[in-house]
Amino acid sequence: MPRTTEPKLISGNANMPLAKAIARRMSLHRGVNVGLVDARVERFNDGEIFVEVYENVRGEDMFLIQPTSNPANDNLMELLIMSDALRRSSAKRITAVIPYFGYARQDRRAKARTPISAKLVANMIAEAGIERVLTMDLHAAQIQGFFDIPVDNLYASPVFALDIKHTFKGRMGELMVVSPDVGGVARARELAKRINSPLAIVDKRREKAGEVAEMTVIGDVKGKTCLIVDDICDTAGTLCKAAEVLLENGAKEVHSYITHGVMSGPAVERVSKSVMKSLVLTDSIAPTSPITKAENIRIVPTAPVFAQAILNIWNGTSVSSLFEQDTLGPIYDGMYETE
Repeated sequence: MPRTTEPKLISGNANMPLAKAIARRMSLHRGVNVGLVDARVERFNDGEIFVEVYENVRGEDMFLIQPTSNPANDNLMELLIMSDALRRSSAKRITAVIPYFGYARQDRRAKARTPISAKLVANMIAEAGIERVLTMDLHAAQIQGFFDIPVDNLYASPVFALDIKHTFKGRMGELMVVSPDVGGVARARELAKRINSPLAIVDKRREKAGEVAEMTVIGDVKGKTCLIVDDICDTAGTLCKAAEVLLENGAKEVHSYITHGVMSGPAVERVSKSVMKSLVLTDSIAPTSPITKAENIRIVPTAPVFAQAILNIWNGTSVSSLFEQDTLGPIYDGMYETE
């Protein structure tokens, strides 16, 4: 079959700025223009999604960029329908680039008579003709096992480590990484190891979803600059409360590094009025206008690491090499200083 010498990118409507940024980065790496495949993704009056691809994709290695963020159902259906359109157009392989994997928090049956929606979504993705998934910071690592196709799970911690070493240069000795709950200890420990910092935990007890009844700090945070690390910030209630508890326990100041800024409802207002000095998010979910206008919220780009991961998949080379700072540092070409 005829095949171009470059990978082909196509994007849904969920995060077009990130898709364009990935295309720009790939163009720089390849030395040729890598653009997004021309297509239209529209809705009929009753909300049904319609997709039409204007370019020939027969025999091509396609990378479909679409986080399944809010509105999760619409963006998920866009992903599935676009994949079906590409499969029926004889694309050689379809890789779904899902920077934020929605429904990931429904990864187990916490109570009787509840679904495991993450597994259902995995089945739907595979059935739609997608042969590989590239994502970042899955809420639970075992979700990779829900798929019967290869899943590459990138980590934000190497990018965060670069940002921290740049932002807190000369103050690294006073940093302490904090997990906002026991379940996120492995993620926090990974970052703490990268920046050679101690680790603390905020143990929380919930009465019901969205409400935190009690918090206890495990570890000595007195005089420390605390960095709260988590994968998702939804309503920001837990995050803001954890920052208050850390300061009450003697922390000097509190910053937060969160991979996916879901930022539902009052989240932005809560963060703006909170005691946190800063909240750092990635652009895995397209930031809204209130997020970009908030003085204490900052966005770090993921396009460089996603662009390189796509090229590695296309070339058949290692994706896990991007987990190391020595490999990742040059990709961010001077944005952060490396040691």
